[in-house]
Amino acid sequence: MSNRTAIRQALVAAGFVLAAVVYWQSARLFDAGRPDLFYLADAFVHGRVWLERPLGPYDVILIDGRVYVPFAPFPALAFVPLVALVGPATATAWQPAINALLATTGVALAWALMGRLGVRSTRDRFWIALLFGFSTQVWWVVTRGGVWHTGHLIAAMLTLAGLIEASGRRRPWLLGLLAGAAFLTRAPLAFAIPFFAWIAVADEGRLDPRAWRWRALVPYLAGVLPSFVFFFWYNWARFGSPLESGYALASLPPWLEAQRERGLFSLAHLPMNLDYLFLHLPAPIPEFPYFRPDGLGLSIFLTSPGLLLALRAPWRSSRAIALGLTALAVLVPSLLYYGGGWLQYGYRYALDSIPFVIALCGLAAARHGVGRGWRVLILFGVLVGLGGVYWAYHL
Repeated sequence: MSNRTAIRQALVAAGFVLAAVVYWQSARLFDAGRPDLFYLADAFVHGRVWLERPLGPYDVILIDGRVYVPFAPFPALAFVPLVALVGPATATAWQPAINALLATTGVALAWALMGRLGVRSTRDRFWIALLFGFSTQVWWVVTRGGVWHTGHLIAAMLTLAGLIEASGRRRPWLLGLLAGAAFLTRAPLAFAIPFFAWIAVADEGRLDPRAWRWRALVPYLAGVLPSFVFFFWYNWARFGSPLESGYALASLPPWLEAQRERGLFSLAHLPMNLDYLFLHLPAPIPEFPYFRPDGLGLSIFLTSPGLLLALRAPWRSSRAIALGLTALAVLVPSLLYYGGGWLQYGYRYALDSIPFVIALCGLAAARHGVGRGWRVLILFGVLVGLGGVYWAYHL
C-alpha cells in the first residue's frame, strides 16, 4: 500500500468519525420521548407482541388492556440482541448514539456504493456521501430520534446495502433478504422488491426476458419470503387479520383523524403531499435564523437541491431507467398517504426513495464528475440541513 493510499484511507475513516460526532452532537440533547422500538424489542424478548403501557397518547392502539404499536417491526427485531443485553431503558438512553451510528453507517454505505458504480474520484465520492448524509432528511431524523425516525435510518441502510450487492455479486438470496427486511422496516419499500428481483435474474441488466436467469428467482423469493410471513403473522397475532397493520386503528390528534377519515390512502391526499415535497416554503422572520418552517414540510429543492444531479444519469441505460422507476414507485404510496410526515423539516417520507436517487447521482458522477455548480448546491443543502438542527430544538 502506497503512502498516498494510506493517507487517503485515513482521511476517509476520519470523515466517518467526524460524521458520527456531528450526528451525535446534533441529537444528544433532544428527548424524542418515544422509545417504542426498544420496548417492542423487549416485548419480543419476552414472547409478546404488545407493550405493557402506552409510551404516548398518539400512534398507539389499545385493545383489551394491551398496547400495540403500528410501526413496522424489523427495527425492533434488529434491536433484540441489544435490548436483551442492556434492557430497554438503557437502550433508550443510548438512542442518540445509536441513531448517530446508524446514520454514519448509511453514509459509509453511500460511499461504498459510489465505488461500485464507478465513481473513481475520492473527491466526487465525498460530495455524494455528503449529499446523502447532510443534505437529505437523514440529519433531521437523527436529530429528532424517536420511533417515527429510526426506521428511516435502518431502511436506508438496508436499501443502500441492496444497491451495493446489486452492483456487485448480485447474490439472489442476499438481495431477497435485504429487500424483505427493508419492506419490514418501511412498507413502501415493497415496491422496490421487483427492482431487486430484476437485478437477480437479469444478465448484466438486459431487458430481454429470454436472456434472464429465471432460476435465480427461487433463492431470491426464498430470501424475501420470511419477511412477508412474519408480516402477515404479526398482523394476525395482534389484530386477527393478516392485512391489518394497525395504521387504520392508531390513536391520532383530531386534525390527523380528520385526514385519515378521507382514506388511509387516497388521491385526496396527493395535493397536500406534493406541496410538502416540492413547494412548501418557510416563513421569513426578522430575527435569527431569519426563516421559520411550520413542521409540515419543506421543498426538496431547498433541502436537497444536489439530488438534481440524478438528471445527468445515463438515461439510455436500463439500470438508470429501473432506478428512476423504482424511486418513483416507492414514493407513490407516501404521496397518497394521509399522514404527510408531520412533524418534519423537509419531506421525510422521501427518504424511502432517496437511496435510488443517490444511485442515479452516482451514475451521473461516474460519467461527468461532480462539478463546482453541483458542489455549491450540495453545500447549500447542508446549510439548510444545519438549520434543521436548530429548528429541531426550537420548532
